Amino acid sequence: MMKVDGIVLGYAFVSSLVSAAGAFTTVNLQIRNNLQHLSRTACTVLPTGDDHIIEPSDFQDQHREHQDNSKRNLLKFLANGVGASVVLPSFVSPALAMYTDPNSKILLPSEGEIQSSLPTTWDKDDNPFVDLDKSSFSRLDETPDTKFYQDPRFTEHVDEQAVQSMTNFIASNDVLKENDSVLDMCSSWTSHISPSTKAKYNLERVAGLGMNEEELKSNSILNNDYTAVDLNTKPDVKLPYDDESFNVVLCQLSIDYLIHPLNIMREVGRILKPGGKVIIIFSNRLFLQKAVGLWTGKDDVDHVYTVASYLNYCQDGLFTKIMARDLSVREKKKGRGGERMVVGDPLYAVIGEKASS
Repeated sequence: MMKVDGIVLGYAFVSSLVSAAGAFTTVNLQIRNNLQHLSRTACTVLPTGDDHIIEPSDFQDQHREHQDNSKRNLLKFLANGVGASVVLPSFVSPALAMYTDPNSKILLPSEGEIQSSLPTTWDKDDNPFVDLDKSSFSRLDETPDTKFYQDPRFTEHVDEQAVQSMTNFIASNDVLKENDSVLDMCSSWTSHISPSTKAKYNLERVAGLGMNEEELKSNSILNNDYTAVDLNTKPDVKLPYDDESFNVVLCQLSIDYLIHPLNIMREVGRILKPGGKVIIIFSNRLFLQKAVGLWTGKDDVDHVYTVASYLNYCQDGLFTKIMARDLSVREKKKGRGGERMVVGDPLYAVIGEKASS
């Protein structure tokens, strides 16, 4: 472990900085070099494999008040750093409770960390997207998405238990209410809404908006109410629906691919009825070549903060009651003091409510 300005950082955290910096096509080369040097020389990789981030208990209270600032400033730091050296200010602290999965070696949040990862209040002056350039939303594969998605993929993109967790969550009254109209944005051959769920809530409408028409046509819950649209073609794309058309907008396992997420979230706000909800569900499984630079290299807590920031900063006051949920399946593991660890693919949701007019 290393200590910088009173902040304890683990090897995995600094390595993630290097990885994230490398994802930007126009990142300052000196910054990346300094991050690489930092990860090589200033961090100790413990031979026991405990290379996960740890903040001692006597250190947590001292820096808890800085936790809200750490995520938004890390976004700015990674995308906009300029100069000959890297400065890690005192507010950049890692998540208070994360661990490295022994099998995948991926950094995962401990139970309860996702729900507590968002600030209790949002400051409009700290919008992390104000100064970001286009490279933050660039991708390794910049070919048109219509080409990438031209062949249908009749498969799930997370494991079976994550699919079941997602399906159960969507079926809950945290998401749906009786007679709701629902849009499944970035839809495919499945919306994870069962016929019994549709009947239970007497859903007025379930519409689909996706990339591949063959997949959408096979999605029986849509009942042919679908539109094939590439949301990444231009920054001012409009969703093909009237104002206040839906009670719920779902976006499942696709937010990491949107190159104009702030505009899309404004459009989501336009088509939602006052008090309507947007539910954005995601994992850390993805097509790396199509994920935006701002997403790659970050841990799941940062992903949650990024998605919540899309909702909060897309338009002042458009969304309220922004919260996060950890939908991951967890089990107790030996040697972890009874801690319930993620089993299989992790799964998270960020939820926002359109402000009442």
